[in-house]
Amino acid sequence: MWIYTTPAVTEYVFHTTDTASAAYNNGADWVSILFAVYNGFAAVVAWLLTPLAKATSRKTAHAISLLLGGLGLFSIYFIHDQNLLLISMLGVGVAWASILSIPYAILTNALPHDKMGIYMGIFNYFIVIPQIVAAAILGFFLEKFFHSEAIYAMIIGGISMLLASVLILFVKDKG
Repeated sequence: MWIYTTPAVTEYVFHTTDTASAAYNNGADWVSILFAVYNGFAAVVAWLLTPLAKATSRKTAHAISLLLGGLGLFSIYFIHDQNLLLISMLGVGVAWASILSIPYAILTNALPHDKMGIYMGIFNYFIVIPQIVAAAILGFFLEKFFHSEAIYAMIIGGISMLLASVLILFVKDKG
């Protein structure tokens, strides 16, 4: 998301791809604000995830969070007002708060305590490797299939989160 948000927002909301233009720089500055909003909102939401998980379940709380994040990313394609993008980022912030916590909480209940460190390290591979793969090949796919339009990275990310919001419901959780 991070490397494609600026070109997506500058093209679809600020109507420019010229990196030397004032409009592009205004768009890039706005993306910085959007990132601050989603991170700030994630910090607030993180405090609300535990009560939500207790009221439902960790899986349901995570599914709801991923659903909101997916809708947030997906909505960027349809929003052409910079201020309305703040709403999109609220959804991303909810997902981000959950992504940084709930999968680890689910995993720790499934692991033998004497091997926790090893398995947590292996689990982190499933975070890092997809990021490396995306960084290595997403640009190629955007160029080949989407005419290098960065907005489609937002759509792919949104669809991926929506899919993950369904798939988490099939994960076994003892907690």
